Amino acid sequence: MFNIIHILLYGFIALGFLVIVHEFGHFLMAKLTGVKVITFSIGFGPKILKFKKGETEYAVSAIPLGGYVKLLGESPEEEVSEEEAQRSFSNKSPFVRILIAFIGPFFNILLTMVLFYVIGVTGFPVPTTRVGSVTEGSPAQIAGIRAGDIVESVAGQKTEEWSQIPEAIEKVPIGPIPVEIRRGDKTIQLTITPAEITDKDSLGTTITRKIIGIKVSDEERVKRLSLLESASYAYLNTYYISELTVVFLGRLIQGKLSLKTIGGPILIFKEAGRRAQKGFNYYIHFVALISINLAILNLLPIPILDGGHILFNLIEAVIRKKISQRTINIAQQVGLFIIICLMILAFYNDFDRMFNLSKFFHGK
Repeated sequence: MFNIIHILLYGFIALGFLVIVHEFGHFLMAKLTGVKVITFSIGFGPKILKFKKGETEYAVSAIPLGGYVKLLGESPEEEVSEEEAQRSFSNKSPFVRILIAFIGPFFNILLTMVLFYVIGVTGFPVPTTRVGSVTEGSPAQIAGIRAGDIVESVAGQKTEEWSQIPEAIEKVPIGPIPVEIRRGDKTIQLTITPAEITDKDSLGTTITRKIIGIKVSDEERVKRLSLLESASYAYLNTYYISELTVVFLGRLIQGKLSLKTIGGPILIFKEAGRRAQKGFNYYIHFVALISINLAILNLLPIPILDGGHILFNLIEAVIRKKISQRTINIAQQVGLFIIICLMILAFYNDFDRMFNLSKFFHGK
């Protein structure tokens, strides 16, 4: 039976792996640009396990919700000897500091593409065109489609997986369209006139789309792509999810989406366990989604995040002088406050999903 131990295990594996990849990006670029790495830690807080190799201490810390790479000269209070001044982060050019900050999220983007590539090559489940159910009074029911029928073509376009059905319907003008179905050993030609409805997509955007009133069944088949097709699949999926994440964040900031849609570590752990139970490719697909979200969130121009560091260094590069430490400290305190508020909100939403806290606090 899939229990809490499995959920925690797969959640920790997913988050730990993503953090290692992210921090390794910072670590590698620091090494390549001659910056001394003092500590490479998975997790925050007290160090549970640690060892030193060369000049760097590697550690696993008590709070497994992130990680960090500590660089020489990164803290303004840190004393740096004259011998090591050349290897201090603060003495490097803004361009080098931007590279070090950017490469962590960039490694998460690369990881997302690699995971999608693996999914493409090894195969992933797609729903077949077998009809699961037909809506009462819908164009499909009027035309004679029944549950269990297999849709073989729509408007002359062959359909081998469910997503191709709505795609084919959207391509043709509103009006009667030919649909070919298979029922048992028989092939049947039908004519269906789709209905046009106004709906909202997952991001709350009002859209107009055509429907015929059929729902997908549970039947799936494994789809495998060639090496070249997998490369295209990896790039397009990474781009699509990145765009979706950016739009989602924009809608949240504009107040067009509810803050209840924000999830935290508990939701991540729960979903990681659920995906792992369904199969390996479901699990790594989820890890890919979290990886790209981690990259984009870290690139937000919020002080203490990588995007904040990039912003400060871009400003320094433009004005050609260092920003005062007081300004940086104030900005980082504001950034920390924002992150803490977001974490509190995320945990509240997670617990609300589990225990319906809204009903307890608001009587809803």
